Amino acid sequence: MMRIVKPRVLVVDDEPGVRKALQRGLRAENMDVVTAADGPTGLQLARTGSFDVVLLDIMLPGLSGYRVLERLRAENVTTPVLLVSAKDGEIDQADGLDLGADGYLVKPFSFVVLVAQVRAVLRRAGPDASRGALKLGALEVDRALRQVRWDGQEVPLSPREFGLLEVLVGRSGTVVTKDELLRAVWGEEQAVTRNLVEVYVGYVRRKLDAVGAGSILRTVRGHGYLASDDQLDEVR
Repeated sequence: MMRIVKPRVLVVDDEPGVRKALQRGLRAENMDVVTAADGPTGLQLARTGSFDVVLLDIMLPGLSGYRVLERLRAENVTTPVLLVSAKDGEIDQADGLDLGADGYLVKPFSFVVLVAQVRAVLRRAGPDASRGALKLGALEVDRALRQVRWDGQEVPLSPREFGLLEVLVGRSGTVVTKDELLRAVWGEEQAVTRNLVEVYVGYVRRKLDAVGAGSILRTVRGHGYLASDDQLDEVR
């Protein structure tokens, strides 16, 4: 059985100090944090569906937080979004909530309150929130149906192969170590070694290769494995 992994949070803010502080603080709260400094990068990362919650500043270069949120909801990305802004007007907050935000925080805010808001959003979303589809370019991992499709074509995977790909695509753009894959996919099975991870990565890679998706899964020598594509490479 797969273990529950850390909540994955995307922080989109153009202020380096804010990004650094939130990354450090949320990691201390046992959360996996990815940051972005502008609207287009935040949109590209968020539309993968691989985050449990997005902290989205409104005033962003390239694309405002409002427009990022609007596009996510138009693309049926249901990841909970907490808007963060120095604007404290009722109309600003109402506009954000009307666009599909799950909450609104006014700067400057208490970090304790922010963490409480994030945890409340995660609780409201419930366990089914992590069952939405993951998307990486033309690759779609349907966690509810446990199916994988590349450009609409189904990729047949065994349950264990699906579990491995789900973890990697669920952390798109982030290197996942062999030990992390062992814990997430095989749990407490005592006989499992890192070599078995290599074997299953090979199985999955060959099946992706067969439909033209082999470049999605990469080996990062000495570190682990990475799921990414050209567009995600650019924003990383």
